[in-house]
Amino acid sequence: MAFRSRREKLRSILSGATCVHPGSVYDAISIRIAEDLGFPLGMFGGSVASLAVLGDPDITLITLTELAEQMRRMSRAATLPVLVDADHGYGNALNVRRTVQELEMAGAAGLTIEDTLLPAGFGEAKTQLISLEEGVGKMKAALDGRGDPSLVIMGRTGAASITSTEDAIRRARAYEATGVDALFFTGIKSRAELEAVASATHLPIVLGGAPEELNVLEYLAGQRVRIALQGHAPIAAATQAVYETQKALRDGTAPKNLKGLPSSDLTSRITREADVKARSADVLGLQQ
Repeated sequence: MAFRSRREKLRSILSGATCVHPGSVYDAISIRIAEDLGFPLGMFGGSVASLAVLGDPDITLITLTELAEQMRRMSRAATLPVLVDADHGYGNALNVRRTVQELEMAGAAGLTIEDTLLPAGFGEAKTQLISLEEGVGKMKAALDGRGDPSLVIMGRTGAASITSTEDAIRRARAYEATGVDALFFTGIKSRAELEAVASATHLPIVLGGAPEELNVLEYLAGQRVRIALQGHAPIAAATQAVYETQKALRDGTAPKNLKGLPSSDLTSRITREADVKARSADVLGLQQ
């Protein structure tokens, strides 16, 4: 299978003894930059997907089709393994099965399915969780939808910040029993909480946003954390850069006087210009 090597790289990270930071990716350019800089994998978050595709906040407006198409574009642009935040699987357990199939075909190396109630219920201001039983059903459906056994499927829970650490452990152990490949935790706020979930489970751990005391790779590795997210600063930085450039132009700055633009060499590398020229010479007979 064309994408198997990418998935095997992700599996190698999960089975290793170290913890890594992924690059935050969301389109063809960002994934190429992350790959060129040597990130071991990319993380395609639901929030950045919503921003990149819709320009909307992370309130579950993006559809599975839109998410999968964006993943497909990134798969074409680079070979970096990508872990996709598939949110709640875009519906019930049967929808989860379809979500796995679509993202597998789009080239994802792995994906997460979470137990958050999405979209938010009517009249509910606070984040809620689905029942443990429904969460287990979604994990089973995700595994059933997998065609390539090398595709990584992670069970994700945010219970630590919504209900309790004890509930997070209960859910993680239930998801672990379904056969998922790793556990993804969000809302862990201290070393004590992380050590509690690590001691109560067995699978590799992926950690979402965490406080500074947890941002020590050696410590995290000792707690079986294999991937630790660092948020999604790149798309925020890109937004600021576009705003400042547009504003400067609107205020009358000449294009030649703009600050912060990429060099021609960087643009050439990111767009793989040398490869394009070589192909053009070969198949179109164009002189280089």
